[in-house]
Amino acid sequence: KTFCKKQEGLQNMSRFANVADKLDFAAEEEKTLAYWTEIEAFQTSLKLSEGRPEYTFYDGPPFATGLPHYGHILAGTIKDTVTRYAHQTGHYVSRRFGWDCHGLPVEYEIDKKLKITGRDMVLEMGVANYNNECRSIVQRYTGEWEKTVTRLGRWIDFKNDYKTMDPQYMESVWWVFKTLFSKGLVYRGYKVMPYSTACGTPISNFEAGLNYKDVNDPACVVSFPLVTDPEVSLLAWTTTPWTLPSNLALCVNNAFTYIKIIDKTRQNKIFILLEKRLSQLFPEVGKADCTDEKRAELYDVVERMTGDKLVGLKYTPLFQYFSEYTDRAFRVICDDYVTEEGGTGIVHQAPAFGEDDYRVCLLHGICAKSEDLPCPVDANGRFMSPVDDFKGKNVKEADNDICAVLKAAGRLVIKEVYNHSYPFCWRSETPLIYKAVPSWFVAVEKLKAKLLVNNTQTHWVPSFVQEKRFHNWLADARDWAISRNRFWGTPIPLWVSDDLEEMVAIGSVEELFELTGVKVTDLHKEHVDKITIPSKEGRGDLKRIDEVFDCWFESGSMPYAQLHYPFENADRFENGFPADFIAEGLDQTRGWFYTLMVISTALFDKPAFKNLIVNGLVLASDGKKMSKRLNNYPDPNIVLNKYGADALRLYLINSPVVRADSLKFQEEGVNEVVRGVLLPWYNAFRFFIQCVDRWEGLNGTPFKPDVEVSKSSTNDVDVWILASILGLVKFVHEEMTAYRLYTVVPRLVGFIEELTNWYVRLNRDRLKGVSGEQEALLGLNVLFEVLMTLTQIMAPFTPYFAEYLYQNLRQLQPLYGNTDNAVASDLSGKSASVHYCMLPAIDQSRLDPRAEARFKTLQQAVTLARIARERRHIRNNLPLKSVIVVAANEDDIEALEYLKGYFMGEINAWDVSLSTEWETLCALKVMPNWKDLGKRLGKQMKEVAGGISALTKEQVIDFMTTGVMEVCGFTLTKDDINVKREFNGDTKRFEAASSEDGSLMIAIDTTCDEEILQELRARTFAATVQKLRKSSGLVVSDRVEIFYEESGDGVVTKEGVSTLVSAAMLKHSSSTVKRIKSLPLTMELCSKQAIIIIKEVITDLDISKKPITIMLTQPCIAVDIGAVALLIDANSSANLTPPGSVLNTPNMAAMYLQSMDYDRLLSLESVDVTIDNIALVLKKGIHYFQSANEMVLSSNFSNRNTYPNLPT
Repeated sequence: KTFCKKQEGLQNMSRFANVADKLDFAAEEEKTLAYWTEIEAFQTSLKLSEGRPEYTFYDGPPFATGLPHYGHILAGTIKDTVTRYAHQTGHYVSRRFGWDCHGLPVEYEIDKKLKITGRDMVLEMGVANYNNECRSIVQRYTGEWEKTVTRLGRWIDFKNDYKTMDPQYMESVWWVFKTLFSKGLVYRGYKVMPYSTACGTPISNFEAGLNYKDVNDPACVVSFPLVTDPEVSLLAWTTTPWTLPSNLALCVNNAFTYIKIIDKTRQNKIFILLEKRLSQLFPEVGKADCTDEKRAELYDVVERMTGDKLVGLKYTPLFQYFSEYTDRAFRVICDDYVTEEGGTGIVHQAPAFGEDDYRVCLLHGICAKSEDLPCPVDANGRFMSPVDDFKGKNVKEADNDICAVLKAAGRLVIKEVYNHSYPFCWRSETPLIYKAVPSWFVAVEKLKAKLLVNNTQTHWVPSFVQEKRFHNWLADARDWAISRNRFWGTPIPLWVSDDLEEMVAIGSVEELFELTGVKVTDLHKEHVDKITIPSKEGRGDLKRIDEVFDCWFESGSMPYAQLHYPFENADRFENGFPADFIAEGLDQTRGWFYTLMVISTALFDKPAFKNLIVNGLVLASDGKKMSKRLNNYPDPNIVLNKYGADALRLYLINSPVVRADSLKFQEEGVNEVVRGVLLPWYNAFRFFIQCVDRWEGLNGTPFKPDVEVSKSSTNDVDVWILASILGLVKFVHEEMTAYRLYTVVPRLVGFIEELTNWYVRLNRDRLKGVSGEQEALLGLNVLFEVLMTLTQIMAPFTPYFAEYLYQNLRQLQPLYGNTDNAVASDLSGKSASVHYCMLPAIDQSRLDPRAEARFKTLQQAVTLARIARERRHIRNNLPLKSVIVVAANEDDIEALEYLKGYFMGEINAWDVSLSTEWETLCALKVMPNWKDLGKRLGKQMKEVAGGISALTKEQVIDFMTTGVMEVCGFTLTKDDINVKREFNGDTKRFEAASSEDGSLMIAIDTTCDEEILQELRARTFAATVQKLRKSSGLVVSDRVEIFYEESGDGVVTKEGVSTLVSAAMLKHSSSTVKRIKSLPLTMELCSKQAIIIIKEVITDLDISKKPITIMLTQPCIAVDIGAVALLIDANSSANLTPPGSVLNTPNMAAMYLQSMDYDRLLSLESVDVTIDNIALVLKKGIHYFQSANEMVLSSNFSNRNTYPNLPT
């Protein structure tokens, strides 16, 4: 009872009573989130950082018409990590969430809802009504977004968010446009663009590339009779028959060879086509076994000519819809874009429906920029006048009808089905067409040189995206069509006369008021379209053009519009531009990154950002795109609630996806972060507080960490872990300054593994007080500094768990509970959140690269020893008699000599010999890199292989020194050849393993005898006791006694015959006591009054051949019956008491002592007792002890000669 009360009291005294044996990370995060809400943590952090240098961050606005997915979560995690780091390194970091409110995604949802299939239906219902519908769904999922983003642990301002539909935002977009217009960077022209007939609008090439599908389309070869010789026809092939009614020209390649043939399979008609494409007419020609005789059966060659000889030839048009172009059209032109890869080598040109068609026709005067193009297709992809034969029919549906008309006219030569990859609208899932639309352009090509220069002024991670993908995109940049023929968007603020000769760009609401007298508060189409501006040139009223901005123009204007620049916040914007940091996915290379760069270059000749992290795509586990329809990925909210945000964050940012590679999302990967990172980290913390509780309970004083104490430690493992954590701090700062998350996170995770698997394990007994309380106190100070430093440096990466640890660890700090306003609120201990604290700074004076390097060598050597064990199937708990270490580097030998005790303990070896004499102990194995050498050597590789095989040992040693050698005339380096050292000794007795670079070799002695098995029994017994302690719910500070009972054959020792376990206990008593803080004793030494905690029968051949009973009890008064008997004999002789009358007196004395109050008895130095009229003075430490262990280990123990190997 006394023992239980004492333990209960210690538990109640603990400052960490709320720390559970097992932590539900997700549930604990919810508590932390509630705490952050309670203290308004994010807002407070901003307030505390006011006045610091501002770190500018731009958050790309997502659409709120869909729910956040893993791509958003990944980008959000990267953004949150970097901005938290910036805040915790002394910056003020404003973080505002933004929403992309305009554009096709919103309109498409409304079109589906209202079953709108064309532009006319919108006009019929009214633009105001339509836009009101759009406005009503814009923020449909903002609540879900805020909930998910907040649960992720991301600190960002939702209350002060920006929306692209806000009047202030839209006004800044107007200012951007007017500035570009005033610089002569805006013009009207035609652009052939990917066009969604379902949505009735052009879309960007970027959007067109999002959704390609393999489809079967009709393809045909059509004849074009020459005007000068109607018997001869040019042949053109197309996969878009619907474009043939708009044909204006045919294009050839000047340099190619064309052929005029008589087609014997088609009534001897005469055709001209590319010679290399005869297989388009005659599939047999494309086969390898096609003979000249077979060709003669198919066709006769009339003439060969180069493409330039065809240029200028006129032909008869297929249709008469555009006969007004006859004077300049329906002729052969040329361009290098015509290839030999497909078709007939003659390409039909419909300038309104092909980007190259339009470019080439402009170049050759078929059409002009200033005039309308023959484009008989309406906004919804239906034919209109003058193509009256197919009027009202969707162009893709008209393909077969057009082919039928051409066949009837004798112009269809071939019709076939062609399987190819074709772009579909990513919103409506309908086929796109390419269509010329009148558009307003930003003249990007004028800015190309500046764009390329500005790109070099930015820092991208990874750099190859900037240097290759983005650079190439800028180098090939075309003018940007910024207008869209839609309704829900920022109207382009351009008022023009009917003849487009007078144009006025408006850059603000005030400017519009000055010119019109109309004050608007909403800048959407329905509010500004009716406003007119009087002409200054007598051209009547100027009306606003119909188009709205491409939403990419709006998001690219975000740096200015979010602050309502230049109308407000001018100083703040100008001081913070370009932004310090942005981050989005790889798909934004041609999207947001591009529009930011174009607009900022056009406005200020600067990039919009300084640093950029590009993440890759998060795919489903099968490598496919994540799809709700396919249900091929777990719901993010379920994952968050199951494993917690920290686990998901670490999983994502500790993957190839932060290097712009793809990640196949695996839920098990998130679970592995919990098991492999967070749980070991938590266990290290929990072990620390258990040791603190033990130390405080034993010493009766609170533990107060002191960095000066930890600095004073000369313990090798302390020195290493401190050097390692401080080196980690340096590394994190260096790499985060360079935005290399892909190097930082693995190093952080690796340190947690070193902390838990190395430092805590190596110091477990020391921290429990086995080496003395002073050593325990020293270790606790070191471990506290490491845990607190790790907690703070990990705060940007795992914000929840870092907060949990900080809130517990800060209770030990002197500033905990400090209310003095003169003390800064962001100091560790006083700070209400770890996220208010500044991250630890680099302390150059405490860096110790040599200490880190020594332990790297130790770890490598231990790993090699374990590899050698595995090869011989030798368990780690079986001792090794000897180990040989051979190293090429003196530093490695110095390291292992310096840490020899730890090395021997880790590999469980009795003896270790260290040597650099590898020339005598090792054989050298030359391993060429044949894969790379094969590419260089080619046919001479066999000769070089022979030369390598003939190398002498001296030549190889020389190569190992110089790193270069000549073989058969080729210079070989260490990139070409790796030299490994292999053990040159008794391979039956020893097993060896070498490092990859061959610089370190470990050879283990595989001998196993009874001496080794004895130590195995003692170790396994101790490990079993530890398991019993754990299963009983005992904590580090709980003291117990250990007893065992063994049956079975004895073994002969120099002390006589003993059981297997007893022999092992006697042989290894000192190491056993060190491991479990108590010497296991035979069951007869256990007091009958002892309270049993656990008693189990254990069957483990590593302990004993037969079952053994192990029992743990609470400490109980132990009585040395022999010593009491001697005292009684002495006293009875003095009192002349007959000897036989005192036989049971020692046992009666023992029963009396063990019935007394445990604590009271221990407080006495002696007890006076009279038994059977014999007065006895029973002394503590001679006749009775606080436990059986103390009695047996005492030099006063009357029966000590039974235990000759006991430690004193």
